[in-house]
Amino acid sequence: MKKYFRAFMMSITMFSAIPCPFHKWDEESRPLMTLFLPFVGAIIGGLWALTAFLLRLAQLPPLVCGIILCAFPFILTGGIHADGFLDTVDAVKSWRDVEERRRILKDPHVGSFAVIGICLLILAQFALFASAKDTANVFTLIFIPVVSRTVAAICVTVLRPLSVSEYSGAYRKGVKKSHVVYLSVVLTVAVALGFVLLNFQGFASVAVVAGYLLYLLRGFRSLDGMSGDISGYALTFAELCGIAVYALV
Repeated sequence: MKKYFRAFMMSITMFSAIPCPFHKWDEESRPLMTLFLPFVGAIIGGLWALTAFLLRLAQLPPLVCGIILCAFPFILTGGIHADGFLDTVDAVKSWRDVEERRRILKDPHVGSFAVIGICLLILAQFALFASAKDTANVFTLIFIPVVSRTVAAICVTVLRPLSVSEYSGAYRKGVKKSHVVYLSVVLTVAVALGFVLLNFQGFASVAVVAGYLLYLLRGFRSLDGMSGDISGYALTFAELCGIAVYALV
């Protein structure tokens, strides 16, 4: 039980900027971290939804609400997924051979493609939040990060990793088939529950899954393997797809 609790704390510490008093790293618990990604998503989503609710109560101007809700997930995650988005955009958009793309992926410098990509993504996210309908169900914002992180956990577990990925080596040896079954059940329940509680806005979860798989396919094919950066690339776009449903449906 201790190793699961430790893995939960490690997952919060690694995949969010939420203060965590229990931050001791345990390499043996590392393969269990992805099991708790849905819970990390639930914490982020709950705070996101609460913020949207309070902003609606305060009746602040739409542009103010838009920038706060747009910035919220980047701030609460410490930009970890946006960082993967930046790195992967640079690599994919370079149109070089696979080895050069992988080198670019690990290059700490930010290229022009990454800057353009993140600016467009933030503008799109801000525009959607600023133009969201008053009837938009704030509880949708709970499901978006839960579903995005659950599908991400499944993909980094089952797909062949890059040799330089943190999901290769010892991590792979600690993964069990039961982990995939558990995450698949969580994903199915989350998507189904979204339709039960949110009606048509339940399609936000479907949009998240579709957006993740679309960008994952592009990144995986381009770099011939899976990594945390590619997952962040796909997750960031996937959540934009979910936000589009939240704002427009």
